[in-house]
Amino acid sequence: MHSTPVAITDELRTAITGYFDRVPFNQLLGLQLEDISADKVSMLMPMKNELIGNYIHSILHGGAIATVLDVVGGAMATIGALGRHQHLPLAERMRALSKLGTIDLRVDYLRPGRGEGFRATAVLLRSGNKVAVVRSELHAVDGTLIAVGTGTYLCG
Repeated sequence: MHSTPVAITDELRTAITGYFDRVPFNQLLGLQLEDISADKVSMLMPMKNELIGNYIHSILHGGAIATVLDVVGGAMATIGALGRHQHLPLAERMRALSKLGTIDLRVDYLRPGRGEGFRATAVLLRSGNKVAVVRSELHAVDGTLIAVGTGTYLCG
């Protein structure tokens, strides 16, 4: 069963952004929410020396790639879950985020992660009562597709 698309109000956008901005690991990676809508979430991640996996070629570590795909996927799953709880006050909807967790994540690494920064995007494939499935992509800021992922998230 698909949920009703969530209305992204300024208040909700601020609450979601604040939630993800407070996660210490997101801060370590330098993740920034770029866009939030009922249909798509996008995030930016700058290239940082701490994220390099192949120092000879300055290539982004595969773990950083998987992580950003997971975080953007989780953000999209959150939007889907919030759509089912629009009747609740914002504070209660945001408390529901504490139940969000990754069940499964598949990553296909397509090209080396080179560049000054990266954009991760995610779209909701399905949002049920307890589980959401999300498709995510990571591009270098020049548009080169680096990796794709499919994540399954517990969100009920």
